[in-house]
Amino acid sequence: MNRWHLSPGGPRSPSSSSFHDSRPALFSTSELREHGGPHRIVIVGGGAGGLELAVHLGEQLRKLRRREAPAEVVLIDAALTHVWKPWLHELAAGTLGGHDAGVEFLQQARRHNFRFHLGTLESLDRARHELWLAPLVDDEGTEIAPRRPVAYDTLVIAVGSIVNDFHTPGVAEHAIALNSAADATRFHRLLLAACARAEVRSGGPVQIAIVGGGATGVELAAELIESVHAIAGLGTELRQEPQPVQLRLIESGDRLVSALSEDISRQAREDLEARGVEVLLGRRVTEVAANHVVLDGHEVLPAELTVWAAGIRGPEVLEKLDGLELNRSRQLLVRDTLQSTLDADVFAMGDCASCVPEAGAPAVPPRAQAAQQEARYLADALLRRLESRPVEGFRFHDRGSLVSLGSRDAVGRILGRMPGHGVRLQGLLARWAYWSAHHAHMVRLQGALRTAWDQVGNWIDGRTQARVKLH
Repeated sequence: MNRWHLSPGGPRSPSSSSFHDSRPALFSTSELREHGGPHRIVIVGGGAGGLELAVHLGEQLRKLRRREAPAEVVLIDAALTHVWKPWLHELAAGTLGGHDAGVEFLQQARRHNFRFHLGTLESLDRARHELWLAPLVDDEGTEIAPRRPVAYDTLVIAVGSIVNDFHTPGVAEHAIALNSAADATRFHRLLLAACARAEVRSGGPVQIAIVGGGATGVELAAELIESVHAIAGLGTELRQEPQPVQLRLIESGDRLVSALSEDISRQAREDLEARGVEVLLGRRVTEVAANHVVLDGHEVLPAELTVWAAGIRGPEVLEKLDGLELNRSRQLLVRDTLQSTLDADVFAMGDCASCVPEAGAPAVPPRAQAAQQEARYLADALLRRLESRPVEGFRFHDRGSLVSLGSRDAVGRILGRMPGHGVRLQGLLARWAYWSAHHAHMVRLQGALRTAWDQVGNWIDGRTQARVKLH
């Protein structure tokens, strides 16, 4: 198990062959930058892990206010609002409650003692300890801020992941990938337009194809069935259809949500099929067009809307980080201390990082719970680094997985602290456990009282407003 040590003897650059070196090199904090100010920790990416890291670090540094602060924390994100990524499928379907739609980064920064910059990572200059942000433009294309550098002493990259299209023709032009809240919002607008066309033209059900039977595809399918039924119930023509939406879930593997056990996978499939979802297993999409998808064997399936949810990879910007090592999925290779293999001052966490904690062990999975555990680990480890104290390497503790199957159902397994022990959950109890993960995340961001008030607001909204947003 790796331990850091901060020697005053200057920098040493670890090679890629020393991935499991028991003595990873680190720069001495006094040699990083000669700016005379506090040590600057820059976090790029405000997802579940990045934002929680900024909050934890900011709060811990606040406790040191009586003496000179040893560090400052800067969070950078391309959006002004943080949205819980596991709920993008609800945002896409229009069923996400208003109080759950997101929290403002600027508000979080003010409350939790860190700074926020709006911007998109463009490149990295490791020799100068600078990252560069792309020009900032508004919705009209007007430049608000030019391309600009941000200096760092310690850099944490938490830019998440994007969907892997596997170079399939037509995906970029005709399919939607739920990589961000903006993508989910765009899909919801297209969904409303498709429902409106079906209502006006009386042309039969809305045709939707979801490519990828992982958690995102399964959860989106369940949510869309409820959403379109609710929308159809408000009209006159579409409501006459026995099934207002014809939804196909296409998976190249032999079962859904393969990361979970076979019994849970089977239950998820049976639940979706009972709701009218056509599940196609062992089929691969070879092309996506404007109004259909093509399967292997040249079978053509109609689809007004296509969602691509088959696999993930790191964002393209990771290829512009001054030569840092990537794997085949374009994730940054990191040690068990979450330091990149070629630069001890650059850390990576969450979906954009590939961490193998121990030789022969599986990589840390790309899940929200892993990013949150890494955030808590780094919050402690980075402060220990400033004080030249050693720290153990990161270890992921799997707490289980749950898959949402609509507003009142879910299925999955909760694992205990003892390996191999767990409890299978289904129905409302599983849905409550699924919801509680987000609830715990919000408590960490804004406290128990404010989170409770937001939940009261959601409860009221659920009884006074339509289940699905129509805008």
